Amino acid sequence: MAKYHWQSQNVKQSGVDDMVLLSKITEDAIVENLKKRYMDDYIFTYIGPVLISVNPFKQMPYFTDREIELYQGAAQYENPPHIYALTDNMYRNMMIDGENQCVIISGESGAGKTVAAKYIMGYISKVSGGGSKVQHVKDIILQSNPLLEAFGNAKTVRNNNSSRFGKYFEIQFSRGGEPDGGKISNFLLEKSRVVNQNENERNFHIYYQMIEGANAQQKEALGIMTPDYYYYLNQSGTYKVDGTNDSKDFQETLEAMQVIGIPAGIQAQVLQIIAGILHLGNVSFIEAGNYGQVESTDLLAFPAYLLGIDPNRLQDKLTSRKMDSKWGGKSESINVTLNQEQATYTRDALAKALYARLFDYLVEAINKAIQKPYEEFSIGVLDIYGFEIFKKNGFEQFCINFVNEKLQQIFIELTLKAEQEEYVQEGIKWTPIEYFNNKIVCDLIENKLNPPGIMSVLDDVCATMHAKGEGADGTLLQKLQAAVGTHEHFNSWNSGFVVHHYAGKVSYDINGFCERNRDVLFPDLIELMQSSEFDFIRSLFPENLNTDKKSRPTTAGSKIKKQANDLVNTLMKCTPHYIRCIKPNETKRPKDWEESRARHQVEYLGLRENIRVRRAGFAYRRLFNKFLMRYAILTAETWPSWRGPEQQGVLHLLRSVNMDNDQYQMGRTKIFVKNPESLFLLEEMRERKFDTFARIIQKAWRRFIARKKYEQMREEASDILYNSKERRKNSINRNFVGDYLGLEQKPELRQFLAKRERVDFADSVNKFDRRFKSIKRDLILTPKGIYLIGREKVKKGPEKGQIKEVLKRKMEFESISGVSLSTRQDDFFILHETNYDSLLESNFKTEFLSLLSKRYEEVTKRKLTISFADRLEFRVKKEGWGGGGSRVMVFQRGAGDVAQIKPAGKTLTITIGDGLAKSSKPTRKSAVGSYGGGRNHVPNRAHQNGAARGHRAPPPQQSEITYSSPTKRGRPPNTALPKLGSQKTPRVPANNQHNQGNLDFLSVPDQGMSGKQRKKSISQRPPPAPKPQQRPQVPQCRALYQYVGQEADEISFEVNDVIELIREDPSGWWFGKIRGRQGIFPGNYVEKI
Repeated sequence: MAKYHWQSQNVKQSGVDDMVLLSKITEDAIVENLKKRYMDDYIFTYIGPVLISVNPFKQMPYFTDREIELYQGAAQYENPPHIYALTDNMYRNMMIDGENQCVIISGESGAGKTVAAKYIMGYISKVSGGGSKVQHVKDIILQSNPLLEAFGNAKTVRNNNSSRFGKYFEIQFSRGGEPDGGKISNFLLEKSRVVNQNENERNFHIYYQMIEGANAQQKEALGIMTPDYYYYLNQSGTYKVDGTNDSKDFQETLEAMQVIGIPAGIQAQVLQIIAGILHLGNVSFIEAGNYGQVESTDLLAFPAYLLGIDPNRLQDKLTSRKMDSKWGGKSESINVTLNQEQATYTRDALAKALYARLFDYLVEAINKAIQKPYEEFSIGVLDIYGFEIFKKNGFEQFCINFVNEKLQQIFIELTLKAEQEEYVQEGIKWTPIEYFNNKIVCDLIENKLNPPGIMSVLDDVCATMHAKGEGADGTLLQKLQAAVGTHEHFNSWNSGFVVHHYAGKVSYDINGFCERNRDVLFPDLIELMQSSEFDFIRSLFPENLNTDKKSRPTTAGSKIKKQANDLVNTLMKCTPHYIRCIKPNETKRPKDWEESRARHQVEYLGLRENIRVRRAGFAYRRLFNKFLMRYAILTAETWPSWRGPEQQGVLHLLRSVNMDNDQYQMGRTKIFVKNPESLFLLEEMRERKFDTFARIIQKAWRRFIARKKYEQMREEASDILYNSKERRKNSINRNFVGDYLGLEQKPELRQFLAKRERVDFADSVNKFDRRFKSIKRDLILTPKGIYLIGREKVKKGPEKGQIKEVLKRKMEFESISGVSLSTRQDDFFILHETNYDSLLESNFKTEFLSLLSKRYEEVTKRKLTISFADRLEFRVKKEGWGGGGSRVMVFQRGAGDVAQIKPAGKTLTITIGDGLAKSSKPTRKSAVGSYGGGRNHVPNRAHQNGAARGHRAPPPQQSEITYSSPTKRGRPPNTALPKLGSQKTPRVPANNQHNQGNLDFLSVPDQGMSGKQRKKSISQRPPPAPKPQQRPQVPQCRALYQYVGQEADEISFEVNDVIELIREDPSGWWFGKIRGRQGIFPGNYVEKI
């Protein structure tokens, strides 16, 4: 039976997610687990915090927005292993600890490092916030990938999209976690690829993109032919790559240049240089009397035109060189004519220099577009060329493998060596674990003295002789044999030397080592390019040739050595995270697993030792003071700060969460926690604490916003009736709720609405027919129209005899012609519609009219007609043969606040006493003491209280009581509230300070006791026993509707419950007692007995 991951939906469990949990720790078990997961399409596996990624050679389905949402803010083991989990952990650590982070992605060429870096940048872009400026930075960060890949990646025999340069991309963040800057450092572009490629390989992608993707105009301007025409492309015989659309990629490259902000003119010149290099490569030389000369001078014109230089001058500089001659203390310049080999070398040197400087310009353009004047936080992503072994390995492979050797050293230093040393320093019980430390290989390559390393010997040879010809390379081999010949990780062979790298033995061909290391561009060529008519090309060659150069020129080897060590120093200042990429095959096909290749990588990556150290060690370690700061919120004693020794504070926190003693050890300055699960326990409890406090803050804020919003709504609604209609004293200051039926809990009513149709207003109203008989209807207002829902008995079928909800009428806004009301304080209103009108009565008519007016204007783009008169006429529905006709309503002055109705034929007379003046306005809460603080409902919360189901409507004359406000208005002032004794409210959590505040508000002085004792009695004492003496007779009232208390100081009741009325308040909130519990409730929900 298949096992599934405990949280993720339908994700099958394959092998173990974290290889720390393997029952056997052998290379066989590790390879078998990786294979099992790879074959089931699970490419990610953990070793503790280290992520192992196996290249699937196909697009996997789990990199969508759904996964981004799933992994955001989740603990590492909540979901299956994923690069998003590592990235989220990195991002959160940066925000929480305020420390810079970096991720070191290592693995051999074709293992999937570049793709991993892209997913990291994509995830950070999605989960971090920010406005338009931040979005611009995000766009540049993401667009830098296709641009640098076009100019810096190429197809090799090992990888169709191999990075031929190294890059460290620092994404810089603001204090709020928004990416607002960045910086790219690039390392050692493989320039030799511009002029020469091995069999089955390609030059850099940009050449093929331009040839395939350029439009007809560009092709003509740049002289673009088929790739086999160009010498710099046709040496390998490979022009296409499976699964790559060069033409489409070319458009992406141009778009990326646009986003980064490279002007259109410069973009055109970038393409001119690329095309110019291709045409330059076709200039060939022949030997004529020991001198080299251009074979076909016609071929000089086009590269010269594209580069903006004189073709004769180009010919001159390719075939001769200015040399400084010193004789007898005098110095003079002489022109030396070059032979065929030297002329070819000069041509290639110019092509490589142009390309390398153009690449540096693009990196600098990206940096300028996103540079930030100061640093706050950063996440560094290291995506560097992988360890590689080719048929013929030259100077570039030597440098690439050296950088990878340095990265392996960092991994060993920080995950194996430093961790074990830390346990010893902190006094933690520990049995040392053996591992191979590759520092010995790094020293063999980069040592300066005693013995000098390979790079030092190489620099010395280059400094003492001309770096051209086989002589220098032969001397290098002899000197290496003398310096490091006896080293256990070095051997020599007839054409070069062998280095025993951490990832295997590599044979390096010595041919060309000195020439490529010297990396000198002759002054003649610099001078030539400085004569270009194009400003941009001149800017790529800024050297001042007039200054005397006495210092030794910097070699490529010393440059890469310095860059590698600077990189190590940068990485050491950050909190590191690791992704170890594994290449499962050389066929580049999915589900193809080469056992021996995978085992070799598992061995040299040191995964077994990594698992052993992680298993025996501790998942988490933290300085005492940092641990206290992070988890201080868990207990009252540690918040806001612990008073006492830090170690005791940490122990107090661990005991407060009942962590087992075997799950942690106390070091001298740090706490060590064994399992990640124990850490998750702490994190979860911390999150809960924050969540509780956040809810309290949110509740207060929402209440405040809701109060403001509804006060504004109430005032706007009042303007509709202002100077036109008398107001009722009990409703003018009423809060608006909107949904008085609680539609969220009433699917029988929602069935008539669309699936996500928003409800603006819902209430139970009286609807009057042609004979002025009233019947209950549910009135619902939505952005789509007005619904009137009634109830009928089913006459046939299986549900015969049952009462069911029926849609009686739906009115579109376009069909409504107006609304009529009287000038008196009654609750009647007429909806005038195209076919016939509806006479309705609702206590919440003002709120309904306000919302209807807004919706009507939104939909019809015209104002709703509202008329006021004491004689109103409305049309009734046609029934059968009888005509529809009309009815008249006459409003007269009477006594009392309850409308008296008297039908006579086709006229209805309504008598009602005087209300508040027509010019009355609602009073703002801040101005009225009796309102108390913030008793509004959150607007989008479904109102749970409304007319009870099946409850018959009282006669129309009781409308004032029956349909008054069911929502809370302001609370009466403290002094006006009746006594509650020291009643405890079970619904309030003990640690909820906000609700305790509410209890303080309700508390009333006990006889002869101070306020302090009173608070104490609320929080600690049990409810007092009922007093034996007989209470004086108090008035009572009966519930007309069900009411569910929304807060601690309210009482709840069902229909027909009898409530002891202790005090009435003008605010509409009465104070009473039911079933031994006292509290406030809306007076409009009850009638006095």
